[in-house]
Formats: sequence, C-alpha cells, structure tokens
Amino acid sequence: MLGRALLFLVLIGVAGPAMAQIAPSAAEIATYSGLHAAAAKGDTAEIEKLVKAGSPIDARDGHQRTPLHVAAHLHRNKAATLLMKLGADANALDAQKYDIVTIAAVADDVPMLKVALAGGCRSGNMTSPYDGTALIAAAHLGHDEVVRTLIAGKAPLDHVNNLHWTAVIESIVLGNGGKRHIATLEALVKAGANLSLADSSGATPLTLAKRRGYAEMVAILEKAGAK
Repeated sequence: MLGRALLFLVLIGVAGPAMAQIAPSAAEIATYSGLHAAAAKGDTAEIEKLVKAGSPIDARDGHQRTPLHVAAHLHRNKAATLLMKLGADANALDAQKYDIVTIAAVADDVPMLKVALAGGCRSGNMTSPYDGTALIAAAHLGHDEVVRTLIAGKAPLDHVNNLHWTAVIESIVLGNGGKRHIATLEALVKAGANLSLADSSGATPLTLAKRRGYAEMVAILEKAGAK
C-alpha cells in the first residue's frame, strides 16, 4: 500500500500540470479576452453585457477552462454566481476533468464551494484523472470544513477512485495524522462512511491507520466499530 501512496505522490509531484489542477497563470490571464477576461477580473457588468451580446458562455481556453472555471480558480464568487444564473454549465469539466466544486475543494475555498453547489454543480461528479470526487480530494488534503460542506451537499461517501481509495482511506494514507485530517476522518465516520472498504491490497482503514501510528484515527475508527 505504501508503494501505491508513493506512486500517487510521484504522479502529482513529477507529472505536475499533466495530472493536477492548472489554475490560469498570470501570462494566460494577460492574453484573455471576452468572457474569460471578465471572469478573471470579476467584472459582473461586463459578463452580463457580453452574454447578452451573444458571447458563448461556455467558451474554452487552451486548457479547456470555461469562464466559470476561471472565476472559480480566481475566487470570483459574484462572477461565478452570475455566470451560472446566465446559463453557464455548472458541471463542465476542464482538460484534466475538474469541475468547479473540485476546484473549490482543492483550494479550501468554502465560500466558492457553496456558490458552486447553489448554482447546480453536483457534489458527486466524477472528476480528476483519478476518477475521484471533490470529497476524496478534500479528504486527501485535510480540508475538513470543505468535507463537512460536501457531506451536507450529499456527496457520495464511499466512491472508490482508480487507485482503489475512498475518502476515508485518503484521509489516512495521504494525510499527516494532524488535526485537520483527524477532523476530516471524524466527519466522514459521523456521516456513515463505510469503514470496511479496503484498498487494493485488502488493507482496511483501521489497518492503514495502525500502520502509520495514527493513534487518534485508530481510536475514532475502533469506536465506530471498524475492523
């Protein structure tokens, strides 16, 4: 199992932009025009003007990001809200299969996450090159308030990604055993996540927590009846 964890870290660390989320760079933003430029600036008046004039609301940039993706990456909440109100596809995926809920989850941006959910982006979309979900991404990073928000938004608790990991497993094997990862695991357990789902080697969350010496996580899992 440790080998798979190391493989994952190599994929996101060495492959870099080829596998991970890619926010618009300053150089890209400087080349934007139309709705992409307005979204990057958070210029709601210009967004409304352009859409009413017929600008394609789901136009794509070089990384297949729509203006809505750009607004999410740059924390332009009002722009994102308006784009969805005007008909932008809230569930559009960029070139790396990320939607705005997962973008907000990875950024630990709870206000944008709430905007995305309210605007119609589904909490259970399969996203990322790992066929995961926003909940799995947030659990991996220990973004506990994001996790709680996604749970409240009916995110699927037990989705298994193509590394054969659930949100519970990622909170353990890709976490550091610290306060926020512990809070993440607590939220998942409280919500009723399946604690018997094992990784590809057959190791359960409890086994994985014990291997890493994460005593507080072990206690949470044992109290919940994990084996």
